[in-house]
Amino acid sequence: MILELTSIQTMTLAIIVLYLGKFINNTFRFLKENCIPDAVTGGTIFSIITLIGHETHLFSFIFEDSLREIFMIAFFTTVGFSASIKLLKKAGLPVLMFLIAAVGLTFFQNIAGILMAKLLKVNLLIGLATGSLATTGGPGTAGAFGPIMESFGAPGATMVAMATATYALIAGSVIAGPICKRLIEKHSLLEKHKNSNSFSSTENKNEFLITKKIIPTGFQIIIAMGIGSLISSFLNSLGLVLPSYIGAMFAAALMRNISDYTGKFEIDLNIVSTVGSFTLAMFLSMTLMTFKLWELKELALPLILMLIGQTILMGAFAYFITFNITGRDYDAAIITGGHCGCGFGTTPKALANMEALTERYLPSPKAFFVIPIVGSLFIDFFNAGIITFFINLVK
Repeated sequence: MILELTSIQTMTLAIIVLYLGKFINNTFRFLKENCIPDAVTGGTIFSIITLIGHETHLFSFIFEDSLREIFMIAFFTTVGFSASIKLLKKAGLPVLMFLIAAVGLTFFQNIAGILMAKLLKVNLLIGLATGSLATTGGPGTAGAFGPIMESFGAPGATMVAMATATYALIAGSVIAGPICKRLIEKHSLLEKHKNSNSFSSTENKNEFLITKKIIPTGFQIIIAMGIGSLISSFLNSLGLVLPSYIGAMFAAALMRNISDYTGKFEIDLNIVSTVGSFTLAMFLSMTLMTFKLWELKELALPLILMLIGQTILMGAFAYFITFNITGRDYDAAIITGGHCGCGFGTTPKALANMEALTERYLPSPKAFFVIPIVGSLFIDFFNAGIITFFINLVK
């Protein structure tokens, strides 16, 4: 039996799958504590159902998922609106140093993925699928770049990327605790630490969405998407291989910085963030529920070995580089734990890591200032360009 769904039906099913994931995450504490997105849980379960249908020949689905790309472009457009040069300057040296560490990690993750793929004699793009697009980028970036690599002859790349991103969400918290404990004890950081109140979160949790700002902000997002489509078309005409959202993300960043420096128009970042959360959830749900898990059979062992390699890299980089480049003090140790979360997962995972560490040891306002700025505002923007460079290098 073949079930063919229209675009509206596919979108409706994606919402049902999303709520299924939410129910499962709320039921099982392990999933909730490890910050597994609802879309990842629900989409994975549904893809297992489609696997059963495929293997038993009882049923299959045909999805009309053209709306998925619109949700994807909209999400990355909201990411572009966060790339503020003015904010980066204001944030100062601690943020800049961690940004350097975060960007450096993405290069190592991609190089490691390519080298391991070559060693294991699998498609280099499959190795790249375990790199920064899944680890630093998380499920959203993994879902965006996976289909691009598949179009270059790497079947299963999207599933490999999503599997890596899901694994990283768990492993990023597993390795953070032991690494930070070792750093704190080895360097006697608790005794040297002087609590500082000079850093505070950039978030304003008392902000409410103002109705009259929602429509103009929505228009700004759509305008950035439209301008971005022209930019992407131009870059593609030059022979560059780019994901469809790159132009929109660049246009949004340009609009954000024009707004910062001229004050001619206001961008409500609370609304932008809300739109980003909604479009990411829809994009992930529609991506995951359409996975063809049967394409992973031949990649199971290489994938396991590459995940182990990426885990070792994350731990070693955090211990030897992130800690040293961010100050070699107690705050640097907590930032290191946070990097294990956002360099191997997502920013919420990084914050969860740091909350657990500071609850056990001492508060670190500096870490909670630095990580959200880089993890939520800047690293996705840099990572997209780095991934694009490596895809063009190995395709």
